[in-house]
Amino acid sequence: MSRDVQTAMGFESSWYYATAKDLHDYPALEDRISVDVCVIGAGYTGLSAALELAERGFSVVVLEAHRLGSGASGRNGGVLGMGQRQGQDVLEAWLGRDAARQLWEIGVEANALVRQRIARFDIDCDLKDGELHVAHRARYESEYWAYADLLADSYGYSACRKVSREEVADMLGNDTYYGGYVDGNAGHLHPLNLALGLGRACRLLGVHIFEHSAALGLQAGDRVEVRTARGRVEAQRVVVACNGYLDRLEPSLAAYQMPINNFVLATEPLGADRARQINRDDLAVVDSRFVVNYFHMTPDHRLIFGGGENYSPRFPRDLKSFVRRHMLAVYPDLADVVIDHAWGGTLAITLKRLPHFGRRGESVFWAQGYSGHGIAMGNMGGKLIAEAITGTTERFDLIARLPHRRFPGGRWLRWPALVAGMLYYAALDRI
Repeated sequence: MSRDVQTAMGFESSWYYATAKDLHDYPALEDRISVDVCVIGAGYTGLSAALELAERGFSVVVLEAHRLGSGASGRNGGVLGMGQRQGQDVLEAWLGRDAARQLWEIGVEANALVRQRIARFDIDCDLKDGELHVAHRARYESEYWAYADLLADSYGYSACRKVSREEVADMLGNDTYYGGYVDGNAGHLHPLNLALGLGRACRLLGVHIFEHSAALGLQAGDRVEVRTARGRVEAQRVVVACNGYLDRLEPSLAAYQMPINNFVLATEPLGADRARQINRDDLAVVDSRFVVNYFHMTPDHRLIFGGGENYSPRFPRDLKSFVRRHMLAVYPDLADVVIDHAWGGTLAITLKRLPHFGRRGESVFWAQGYSGHGIAMGNMGGKLIAEAITGTTERFDLIARLPHRRFPGGRWLRWPALVAGMLYYAALDRI
């Protein structure tokens, strides 16, 4: 399967693309230009950084290898989470209570930042409130309830409501799951339309966006030169915001993240009654599996369902069948339903499932490795990079100091090591 075919399977074949608003064709870079900041990657992180910097008076160019939002930002499951990818109890054990609290506050602001931008720039992206965290095994139920108590008691966060297995069954129309909690400040949205709306805001602020303009290399000097196939950008500073699509652009960053593929489907419209039967409160739902299932409804009553992943450079050829079997494990009564769309995308994980930020001197900044928590933290990552570039480095440096390790095995052996580890934890999901 060629790279172009795989790109289409992840982007043009998605329900998000079919329902995209304000799709805008940007030119390819075919010239040599000079700006204050060159951003590589037109996903949430890159667009967020460009937006923040343009508002501060910087001249900004964004280079995108394919199309704006065509990476994980326009393909993901659409869950707007709260906090970090790791729970606060885990962060307290790893980092201490003070650092864990600072990360919690950044995560809360990240969620609010997305909501503020949706309102400020009038982005029509189907934002709905509420996320149900649900246990797929009985032993996780009490852990979820204890976590909701921790957030309330230690962090003053009262938006979580504990739910029993009986209520979950009523909420989801079956007894597949045990109890959990609902976070009223999390939610779900149309991720591609969010990215397109951020792109429109950047455009209106004077940011120059170039599509089909992959960065092929960086050369540092008095200024940094970014080379594309048909152009050059000279900039005082460069933001590397490629995440799982970094490829070989910056090998030193690639060692700290692993690209993995995740897959999503959209059913045919189910009708209002059936949609309410399987998702009574129109929530995002995320379960406790290591390889999580996540799902929610669309405004026209389709089920968006994410399930299954692989660790290969290639996608499964029959994506509809691949994801459908995960959907039927949760909703066997949907066996009669037609699958209208299926697609895949690549995200970047880190060993500790925490974002990997950093900088090289004062010229190159990066943020990557959101590990499936990128809608909120990708937007926030761009804002923190902009803060650091303008001289306020404290919050960027807090995340940059998080303890990270390279994936073992180097370029050639880290894939087999990852696959072995992922298959082990996936097997535990089934036990």
